[in-house]
Amino acid sequence: MPARKSNADRKTSAHNSKSKKQSGDSPFINREISWVRFHKRILEEAQDNTHPLLERVKFLAICGSNLDEFFMVRVSGLKRQLKKGALEAPPDGLTPLEQLETINEELLPLLEAHGKLWHGDLQPKLRTAGISIHSVKDLDVDKRQGLRDYFERMIFPALTPLALDFNQPFPFISNLSINLAVSVRHPQRGDRYARVKIPLDLFPRFVPIPGSAPGRIQDFVLLEDLVADNLDLMFPGMKIRDVHVFRITRDADIEITTDEAEDLLTAIEESVETRRVGSPIRLEVDKDMPDKLVDLFTTKLGLHPLMVFRSTAPLSLVGFWDLLSLNRPDLKDPPFLPHVPADLVPEKSLMAAVEHRDRLFYHPYDSFVPMVTFLKQAANDPQVLAIKITLYRIDKHSPIIDALMEARENGKAVAAVVELKARFDEENNIVWARALENAGVHVVYGLMDLKVHAKLLLVVRKAGDSIIRYSHMSSGNYNAQTSRIYGDIGYLTADPDIGADVADLFNYLTGYSHKDSYRKLMVAPVTLKKEMISRIDREAARHREHGDGYLAFKLNGLLDPDVIQALYRASQDGVRIDLNVRGLCALRPGVKGLSENIKVNSIVGRFLEHARIYYFRNGGEEEVFLGSSDMMPRNLKRRVEVLFPVLDEKYRRRLVDEILPIHLKDNVKSRDMLPDGTYVKRKPIKGEEIVHSQDWLIKNRGSWHREE
Repeated sequence: MPARKSNADRKTSAHNSKSKKQSGDSPFINREISWVRFHKRILEEAQDNTHPLLERVKFLAICGSNLDEFFMVRVSGLKRQLKKGALEAPPDGLTPLEQLETINEELLPLLEAHGKLWHGDLQPKLRTAGISIHSVKDLDVDKRQGLRDYFERMIFPALTPLALDFNQPFPFISNLSINLAVSVRHPQRGDRYARVKIPLDLFPRFVPIPGSAPGRIQDFVLLEDLVADNLDLMFPGMKIRDVHVFRITRDADIEITTDEAEDLLTAIEESVETRRVGSPIRLEVDKDMPDKLVDLFTTKLGLHPLMVFRSTAPLSLVGFWDLLSLNRPDLKDPPFLPHVPADLVPEKSLMAAVEHRDRLFYHPYDSFVPMVTFLKQAANDPQVLAIKITLYRIDKHSPIIDALMEARENGKAVAAVVELKARFDEENNIVWARALENAGVHVVYGLMDLKVHAKLLLVVRKAGDSIIRYSHMSSGNYNAQTSRIYGDIGYLTADPDIGADVADLFNYLTGYSHKDSYRKLMVAPVTLKKEMISRIDREAARHREHGDGYLAFKLNGLLDPDVIQALYRASQDGVRIDLNVRGLCALRPGVKGLSENIKVNSIVGRFLEHARIYYFRNGGEEEVFLGSSDMMPRNLKRRVEVLFPVLDEKYRRRLVDEILPIHLKDNVKSRDMLPDGTYVKRKPIKGEEIVHSQDWLIKNRGSWHREE
């Protein structure tokens, strides 16, 4: 039998075609390659023995989830460009085919590492810890029979095998479903193929084995393994010759058109439905699937050979999130109680506290409860006239939604801008938008050509003969769940100028205002990019004259070529620049004559680094901006974003002297970016203090609120 093609066999052609631009001639790192390297950093966290065991499994599940989205959105876009032609070359100049080849080359070793990590590390350690994921065929007779009884009683009635006739139209295979390709021998008709879809929406991925210890069921088999072991019940009178697991990823980057729809909501509903039947983008198969069968699938699905991946790990790693539901606190991160400032407890008036001075919240180290309390108090305050809010990603049991509905019941004017185009949250947001409408809230479904990504809350309150506007702005969503796992900074202020700016922006979002200037806010796509570049250039000019220029940014992504070029110019003028970029970064640091004064580090750890902080030394007249926007073309051109100044001197000092430096000094979870776009783990040198930024923030949570 000829040797099966391995993933490694496909590296040679991609490597040989690697362009000089990918090797470093371009001043920009390709976006997609930067993403793959971010994936590697997440995988390294799964490989890190210092994490509790189930947290390592979580990072492996995140690897699976992120890869699924990467193929559904980014790779699907490259495939469309390859087919129709790219409208515009990326800043690095790579063609769609060059990008696909390089993605393939860099991704294959990481996929192989997934399998090694699971089988050689995590699975054995889980077994030692009392959580065993068994192969059905390795179980004793009694346990195997118990599983067969469960299968026959519960799972078998829900299964529908479909014949695979490769000479006929291919049956539809749903996106991201796990499937079995079953080879059977019919007594009269010979060899045949069938497809069996694994019912993950009906049964748990990890099936408890009957007879496990009472009250502590921690012996499991994978659902697909259980189905595969009992296929004889589905194909009586036939011989099961071979069984292989496969999974298809489809194009999920929906295109929203309003030509035939009545409104934006209807257009998005119709567009979301098309995601289910998007064109195939990726085929994942188990490592032993015969080449002949793989080739048949590839031909029928119209897939490029580069988009076929053999996996030694179980398919659909995202399903491993289910293991986090086990009641094993000893295998998870230790919990902590987020900080609540003494004057922001429910018994106190939060509006009075904010009138006294601005408040900054760094979640998850600061509790999200004060924000819920603030909104609930506003909902029940007779002097509050109106509440306005932007909603991007909403939790399933949202206390924010409850407070908005309560405000409406109490006669407040309530307006919510619900962004229906938040990717993969469209259907959830539609449900909430309708619920809010039914409660009498004035709901605006975002804008047709722009995503509303800004996180804004405005409360308008009557105070005697005047009006006070309370504004909350943040990098994070109004989501109590993600506030526990995302590192986000919010800011609550009664500053009149900011209140007026936020009111103007809401008028633009809900009406027909075309405001093109703001008092204190930077707003995309109107002023933000221009003002950011202007401030970078100002720092360079200052340095040329006085030699004291310094910039420090913390953000999620840095891809905009104009912003990067501005940073390069500042570096060439001698400005020292520190960049903490969690994810995608197209800037090359440390290149002589281009960026030798720029350093880039990335932190991946327990919490998702999601805060944005932009610091400009400005000759001692320091400016610090926070907000929702990264420096990526989508943020600056295709979204409504806000960056806002930190007006309170105390909080500004805490950000400049403590919070930003701790992220730049991290030598436990930080990686330093090299000029070629790769990353190396930063380790403390002999005698150097160990700095773990997230641990420091947990231990010192609330310290930024101190008065001195």
